[in-house]
Amino acid sequence: MDDMNGKPIIIDDTTLRDGEQTAGVVFSLEEKKAIACLLDVVGVQEIECGIPAMGREELASVRALVELELNARLITWNRAVVSDIRASIEAGVSAVDISLSVSDIHIEHKLRKNRHWVGEQLKVALGFAKAHGLYVSVGGEDASRADLDFVAELMAIAHDLGADRFRFCDTLGILDPFATFDKVSFLRARVPDLDLEVHTHNDLGMATANAIAGIRAGARFVNTTVNGLGERAGNAALEEVVMALKHACNVDPGIDTHRFVELSKLVGQASCRPVPEWKAVVGDKVFAVESGLHTDGILKHPGNYEGFDPAEVGLSRQIVLGKHSGGHGLCHRLAALDIVLPLGEEQRFMTRVRCRSQEMKRPLSDSDLLALLMEEHHAA
Repeated sequence: MDDMNGKPIIIDDTTLRDGEQTAGVVFSLEEKKAIACLLDVVGVQEIECGIPAMGREELASVRALVELELNARLITWNRAVVSDIRASIEAGVSAVDISLSVSDIHIEHKLRKNRHWVGEQLKVALGFAKAHGLYVSVGGEDASRADLDFVAELMAIAHDLGADRFRFCDTLGILDPFATFDKVSFLRARVPDLDLEVHTHNDLGMATANAIAGIRAGARFVNTTVNGLGERAGNAALEEVVMALKHACNVDPGIDTHRFVELSKLVGQASCRPVPEWKAVVGDKVFAVESGLHTDGILKHPGNYEGFDPAEVGLSRQIVLGKHSGGHGLCHRLAALDIVLPLGEEQRFMTRVRCRSQEMKRPLSDSDLLALLMEEHHAA
C-alpha cells in the first residue's frame, strides 16, 4: 500500500463536492449518504463531502454525513476565509481544504489583489483553522499556471503554520503528464516536509494520466471522482486512477475494486449521467470482444488480451458475434446455447452471421442467432 516513495497513497474522493459541481448535477441527501457509504466500504480513505458555507441546507447535509461515523475522513472545501471555516466547524468536520488562488492571472483578474495579499490571506485562514484543531489541506487554485517559486513560498508559509498538506490544482486541465511530473517534482524538492496532493481536470483528456504523474513525482494524496464527474470535462476518475496504480504502477492503494461497477452505476444514476458502455474500467462493453483473432486468444488464455480480470471491477467478458468474428467465437457462443452445428457448416454459417451483423449494424444477440439458425433450418 506504499507509493513510489515508500509512503501510503491516500485517495481523496471529491464526487460529493467537485463531482456535484458538474453543470446540472444535484445529489439528494439520501444519494449523498449512499455514495459516501459505498465509497467508505470500498476503502476510500478520505471523502471531500461539500461546502458548508453555501448555506444551511448544505451545512446540514455535511453534518448528516458526519453523523454516519464512516471510517473515511470527511473533509470540506472552503475559501481561505474565516467565515467559511466557521461553517465547516459547525458542520462537525475535523478536516478542511482552504482554497486560495495562486496564479498571477487569478490574483490580478479574479481577486484584483497582489501576491502579498494572498500570503496574508493564507496566514489568517490557516492560523484560524489550526487554532481550532483542524486537519488542513491548503488548496492552490490554478497552481498549474502559477509561478512555482511563489507557490513554493506559500507552501513554506503553510508548513511553518502547521498545514498538513498542499493541494496542487491543475484547475483548467491544461497540463500534460510530463509537465505535471516536473512541476510536482520541483515543489516536492523545494518544500520536502509538506505532503503534496494532486487535483487534476480532464479538459485535454489527461486527468488520470496527470494524477498518476503527480503521484510518481512524489504526491501522496490524489483527488478523484467516480466516473470522472466534475467541472467542465470532469476530474480524474476514481476507478481509472486506482486501476492504473495497481496495474500500470504496481502500487496497491488499498481499495476494494470489486464493487467499482456498482459504485459507478450508483453515481451515474444519482447524477443523471448514465455510464457510457465504453467507459474505461467500468463500462458494460469494455470486456466485450468481437475480433476473431482476439476472441481466439482470450478463449485460449484470457491474459492474451485482457490487462486485468474483469471480475476485479465487477464485470464479466462478453464474446460478441459480428462482422469481425471468427469460428472459435461462433462455436463458443453456440456451445453456450447447447447448439452444435453439423461438421463443415461452421464457416458457411459464420458468413451468414457476418452478413446479418452488417445488415443490422450491430452484433447478434442470442435471439438473433437463434432466429438465423431457424432461417437456415427452414431454407434447408
